[in-house]
Amino acid sequence: MDSELIDILTEDGKPTGDSCSKHDIHTKGYYHNTAHIWFYTKKQQILLAQRAATKTLHPLLWDVSVAGHVDAGETVEDGAIREIKEEIGLIISKDDLNKIGVFTCFQTYDSGIIDNEFHHTFIVELKVDIQKLVPQEGEVETLKLVTFDEFEDILKHIGKDNHLVASNKIYYEKVLDAIKHKLISTDI
Repeated sequence: MDSELIDILTEDGKPTGDSCSKHDIHTKGYYHNTAHIWFYTKKQQILLAQRAATKTLHPLLWDVSVAGHVDAGETVEDGAIREIKEEIGLIISKDDLNKIGVFTCFQTYDSGIIDNEFHHTFIVELKVDIQKLVPQEGEVETLKLVTFDEFEDILKHIGKDNHLVASNKIYYEKVLDAIKHKLISTDI
C-alpha cells in the first residue's frame, strides 16, 4: 500500500528524522530500510516465495521468503515480525530472528522506481509445515521449499527459470552461507 509512511535515511543508513510515503520513497530515490527474512528447515531446505503476479517489480519471481518495508517509527525487528505475519500468516518472536547483516541494494528500474534499500537480513528456522503458511493475496502467489542443492543450482543459473534477481547473486550466496553456518553451529 502506497499510503504507508517510511523513514528516510542518509546514504550511509542513518535516520534523517523525516519520513514520507512509499510512493515518494521510490520516485525520489530516498534511502530506506527493509526487512528480509529467510526461512530454513533442519532438513536443509530454504523457503522461497513467489511474488504476486500484480507486483510492479519482478512479478512471479521466486525470491526471499518474506520481505517488506520497515514502517516509519518501527524497529527493524518489529517490521520483520509484522511482515512475516502479513505475508505468510506466521507469528514469531524477536528471539526467533537471527540477524546476518545489512545489505545495500541500490537499483533503478525502467518503471521509474528508484530503490535505495538497506536490507536488514534475518534467518529463521521454519518449525511448522509449509501447508500451515498462508500466502498474502497481492503479495505472495505461492510458497515452496527447495533443498540447499537446488538453491545452489538456482544460483548457478541465476536469472533463468524466473528464480532470484540476477544482480543480487552475491547477496544470495551470503544468505546460504549464513544458513549453513547456523545449522552446523546448532548441531554441535
